[in-house]
Amino acid sequence: MTAEATWPKLTWETLQWETRIGSGPRYMTDTPYLPYKAAVPPSIADIYYAPPSEVATAAEDAALAIRDFDNEFGDDIAPFSAILLRTESVSSSQIENVTANARSIGMAELGDDSKRNATLVVDNVAAMNAALAAADSLEPAAILEMHSALMRHADPQAAGKWRTEPVWIGTSSASPIGADFVAPNASHVPDLIDDLMRYAARNDVQILTQAAIAHAQFETIHPFTDGNGRTGRALLQALLRNKGLTRAVTVPVSAGLLVDVRGYHDALTAYRDGNPDRIIMLTAEATFRAIDNGRQLASDIGAARDRWADTIKARRDAAAWKIADLLTRQPVINSKLLEQRLGLAPATIWRQMQVLEEAGVVKGFDKFKRGRHWRADEILVALDAFAERSGRRSRS
Repeated sequence: MTAEATWPKLTWETLQWETRIGSGPRYMTDTPYLPYKAAVPPSIADIYYAPPSEVATAAEDAALAIRDFDNEFGDDIAPFSAILLRTESVSSSQIENVTANARSIGMAELGDDSKRNATLVVDNVAAMNAALAAADSLEPAAILEMHSALMRHADPQAAGKWRTEPVWIGTSSASPIGADFVAPNASHVPDLIDDLMRYAARNDVQILTQAAIAHAQFETIHPFTDGNGRTGRALLQALLRNKGLTRAVTVPVSAGLLVDVRGYHDALTAYRDGNPDRIIMLTAEATFRAIDNGRQLASDIGAARDRWADTIKARRDAAAWKIADLLTRQPVINSKLLEQRLGLAPATIWRQMQVLEEAGVVKGFDKFKRGRHWRADEILVALDAFAERSGRRSRS
């Protein structure tokens, strides 16, 4: 297989949109059908593309940085893997303007559905978990599982199902006429996804380049009516795990992309015009930013845990220490969670939580009809600071 000097552009096909006036079983049409152009992405399963040396070097350097980060934190701070996956899910949701603070997300993790955005972020965590669980065997069914987890609350009827209708970006929500981008006809989606997963299964492409291109191709196919961006970024994480670049942690690449969301969308447009270099370079740059941010988060959480060690007055075998470890990855807890995760009896929970409250590790609060809860504010502050940094340019 020889390397291609260029990447194929997508082409277009003309389809007809039926216009309707009125509603109900009887309606009138003015111009019954209007033409619009829908994308026809190229098949990529067998394309081998060699990026320019600058892009290839950046992608390889970023891949090495991911491997180093995984080695650094994957074995040492096992709970940190859960926090990183959570931050990636939060950042991916932020790109779609779905935002929630760390405390609201913590409550949603315990089943509080009063804050819709927080619930959607928690569903994105489930989608990321589904992506990583399916990473050993990347098949179309795995993508459906990711989407099903993501959309289970937002759109349960469409969750985990390929779309059967047109989708488009820009202009009116009523029709694709004049849209900025119209995704491929729904009838093409299954074959396009099969082709994409064949590309993803290859082992002769530089890993970060492959992940960036697979992500861009997925966004071009737009196989669902909603949730394409978040599912596509979950797919990127699944690819990194599948290729062995990560073993234990999730590098929050979406947090790096948040610095320049418009640039991210422009890079996807460039990909569709036959230039994958911008999305590859942007993914590499986002990786470096995400790793810097992740290291700062690890430092903040580690510092909090060290402070707790100086203030908790309990025997070394007391359950308070296990609870403190749990708080570093789940900073809002209740009795039910502690029973499920640590197997603690109610009397033990109340006694140990009093120890942690006296040490200033947690604050207790009552949630209407949900009983007593506790939160570790230092961890919540660290998570919110991570989210705030995600929108800043910090690397030169």
